[in-house]
This record gives sequence, structure tokens and C-alpha cells, in this order.
Amino acid sequence: MTDYDMIVIGAGPAGLTAGIYGGRQGSSVLMLDKGPAGGLGLEVPMMENYPGFEMIAGMSLVTKMKKQATAVAELREMEEVKEIVKGDVFTVKTSRDTYTASAIIFATGSKHRQLGVPGENDLLGRGVCYCATCDGPLYKGRKVLMVGGGNSAAQEAVFLKNIGCDVSIVHRRDELRADKYLQDKLREMEIPVIWNSVVKEIGGDERVEEVIIHNRVTGRDETLKVDGVFISIGEEPLNQLAVDLGVEVDNGGYIITDKSQRTNVPLVYAAGDITGGLNQWVTACAEGAIAATYAYREIQSY
Repeated sequence: MTDYDMIVIGAGPAGLTAGIYGGRQGSSVLMLDKGPAGGLGLEVPMMENYPGFEMIAGMSLVTKMKKQATAVAELREMEEVKEIVKGDVFTVKTSRDTYTASAIIFATGSKHRQLGVPGENDLLGRGVCYCATCDGPLYKGRKVLMVGGGNSAAQEAVFLKNIGCDVSIVHRRDELRADKYLQDKLREMEIPVIWNSVVKEIGGDERVEEVIIHNRVTGRDETLKVDGVFISIGEEPLNQLAVDLGVEVDNGGYIITDKSQRTNVPLVYAAGDITGGLNQWVTACAEGAIAATYAYREIQSY
């Protein structure tokens, strides 16, 4: 006997959905997260492409999903998984306790990728930010720079503009990767983009005061006076627990799965951003549902 049929590591969109599907199938499910449920989903200021909602904030959707998941599964937030040991069953050791399970679902997600430039770490929390939803209101009426060219960067730039920030975007290429509707919004809101440029250095004594921008075409550097720098240049997979368990990952560090979200380790599954591909809320939910469904089926045959 085990404490749980399945333990879900991570309680973002994929993990919460796995909890919903696992619990509704009659499995005993424990969801563990080292932080608050929602993961990076909490930082999404507004979505217009999640089915059923013309517009919804990430935090609002997490609240709804968490309520639904905890009706059928157990959730323990602020409890970090330290080690997973595979034997006849899986033993999961956390910062608080030890549990056993028949199956594991990795929904560990990803963390913000850093620029890796001088001043970034020194001024973290003092003008260097990775979450517009969290820190944006502190910069109302102030000049800020958004670094990135994808959906997240565009969404967060729109959010910052809406709350009263003087925001510009800097992007290393001559076109954005963001969806067309987001690019249209940037134009409508007259949010300027500094093209073909990268942040070379972030400067300031006690707080961010300036950034040095390097133009990749002209080769020239320019110093911009800003009060804050918001960085949104992608994510890095949180895969160490999986790797330690012998789960295979690709060259980018993302967990390799089949169409049933199985990994190379029997009764170990993965879902959401940790599997790479299209990092979207709706695909994370789909993978969480698939992983829990197949885990339920395959537990029965072992």
C-alpha cells in the first residue's frame, strides 16, 4: 500500500489539472509545490486566448482551478520536494515529510531565464524585475524597460502601460515573436520598440538608474535612463528532480515524453512547461489531463 496513488510535483496549470483529473477518476492524489499554487501562471496579467473566457487574469484562473482541484485532491503549498527514490513504489521526501506513491507526475514547470549581464543580480528587487504583475504597480508614473519579444513580454508591456508606466520594449531582432493581436495592441497603445538591440549592462547605486543598450546592427552603445527593467526572455526547465530519477531530457533540458505523457521511467509522467514545446496555459492543462488519465489506467496494470 502507498500513501497516494499519484503524487504531482508542481501545482501550476498542468499540476492542478492533473489533480482534477486524477481525483475525479477516484485516485488518491497529492499535489506538492515549493511555492504558492499557480507557478508562473500567477504572473500572467491578462489572457484573451483561454477557452471560455474572453479575458481573464492568470491569478483569477489559478484561484478557480485551485478550488476545483482541492475538491478532489490534496494540495500542499510551500513544501519543496527534496528527493524521489524509486523502489517497489516511489518515496518522495520533502522539506516537511515523506510520502509514497505508485506514480509520479512532474509538472515542475520552469524558471525565468536571466540576461546574464552586469548589474542584473546586484540590483535584483531594486529595479530588476521578472514579474510585471507582481512589481509593476511600484513603477506607476515611472520609466521602465521591458526586455523580450515574445507573448509574455508583449503582455507585460501592455499591462505596464495600462497601469501608468512609461514603458518601452527592447528586442534583439527586427521583429517580435508575439502573436499578431498583441503586436497590434502595442502599436495601438504606442509602446515604442527598440529594435536589433540587447541590454549590455544595468547600472545604478542603490537602485536601477540606467541601462546600456547595444545595437547589434550599428555596433553602437547607448545609455538609457530608466527606473526599472522587466526581463521576459523565456524560461529554463526545472528538471533536476526528474534527472536525478533517471528521466531522459532533450538538449534543452526538457523532459521527453510520448503522446501519453509517459517518460522513459515506468509510471513517471510529465506535463506542462517542463516538457517544452508550446508553452501555453491550454496545452499545459491538456498535458496534465493526459498524464493523470494514463497514470490512473497504468497503475491498475502494475
